[in-house]
Amino acid sequence: MQISLIILAAGQGTRMNSDLPKVLHRLGAAPLLHHAMAAGQALDPERIVVVTGHGSEAVSKAARAFDDTALIAHQTKQLGTAHAVLQAETAMAGATGDTIVLYGDTPFVRTQTLAAMLDARKRHAVVVLGFNAVDPGRYGRLIAKDDTLERIVEYKDANQEERAITLCNSGVICADAATLFHLCHKVGNTNTAGEYYLTDIIALARAEGLSAGLVLCDEAETMGINTRAELAKAEAAFQTNARTKALENGVTLIAPETVFFALDTTIGRDAVIGPNVVFGPRVTIESEAEIKAFCHLEDCHISRGADVGPFARLRAGAELAEYVHIGNFVEIKNSVLNEGVKVGHLSYIGDANVGDFTNIGAGTVTCNYDGVMKHRTHIGKRVFIGSDTMLVAPVTVGDGALTASGSVITQDVPAEALAIGRARQVNKSGLATKLYERLRAIKAIKKDDI
Repeated sequence: MQISLIILAAGQGTRMNSDLPKVLHRLGAAPLLHHAMAAGQALDPERIVVVTGHGSEAVSKAARAFDDTALIAHQTKQLGTAHAVLQAETAMAGATGDTIVLYGDTPFVRTQTLAAMLDARKRHAVVVLGFNAVDPGRYGRLIAKDDTLERIVEYKDANQEERAITLCNSGVICADAATLFHLCHKVGNTNTAGEYYLTDIIALARAEGLSAGLVLCDEAETMGINTRAELAKAEAAFQTNARTKALENGVTLIAPETVFFALDTTIGRDAVIGPNVVFGPRVTIESEAEIKAFCHLEDCHISRGADVGPFARLRAGAELAEYVHIGNFVEIKNSVLNEGVKVGHLSYIGDANVGDFTNIGAGTVTCNYDGVMKHRTHIGKRVFIGSDTMLVAPVTVGDGALTASGSVITQDVPAEALAIGRARQVNKSGLATKLYERLRAIKAIKKDDI
């Protein structure tokens, strides 16, 4: 059976006190919107429709960055959740099977929970996701008997008896696409807020003799993000969950509470992660690799047996083959380092290809930018790059070549050649003593002037 997702992402989020649309605030180094999309995407949906509003262009771009097949619908005026769902009707034309309505600011709903809702759809025309709240606050209340839902009452419209109920509405709803839109068209706005509530479709379904079901989840799954404080709380929860999953999957975390993951961080079994490591988006680490303390990684791939750090930075496009060694205070960007390459310390390798078992000496820099364009450096196999070598790209160093320490390499180096690119040293006998005497005299005169 095919399913579809409608993700509501039109709200401005005024309580965030931000010009950025609420769903684009980051959690686990990814927009909140991506978390909702990831949970639904695991169900292999036929289509995903994101309903945008405030900051529509930016939200649309973010949605398509996650899934370039995502469809976009626009809610010009925010008139309520049922109205928002109806904006997706055109994009949903011809959709078959069930549709799940999710929220771009509710990042923790699990794929397993959505699957349970789909299963409940076999027994009910409409299924709502609910939870028992420790503090129900201003959530809508669910009036239910067992797994059958009778109606939903918004807090603003609830009486005292209804407000005492702790069974609350998450807002997530599942129904056949045709049924969903049919019921949304019948929703009115005769309520305190004058909005078209998606929750009203439960009463409308019951009035038509359709059954409504209820699936319960843990309250933590339904956490919505409305303020910076809630975003910080959500980040703490996300990191705790990510650390737990990594440990369960056979990853060693030396100091788990100091490691920070991204939504899409992937780490293989028997990898070791040291203290104070930060993962940005799109990082994959294969089994048996080690990331030492105080490293920052983003958009990179580290192969089996490689080790990185401490105090290293891997940027976008860094590709480390098996058993590569990256030492302290090394930065790698948009470069491929093949098997057994060593970059021990204090070097920058950017826009480069480095061949098998090459050694890069301390203080080496690939000078890749001329102020207008980026250029690549190609270093062959088993090359020895002497300390403090400046490789001015575009330049190629052949297999088995060697560069002398302190060289500035501006021309290609043939295979097995020694390249020396530095001025001849000249020693001036006794000049150091004379210079020191002169400098001390100048310093004494300046001191007397004060």
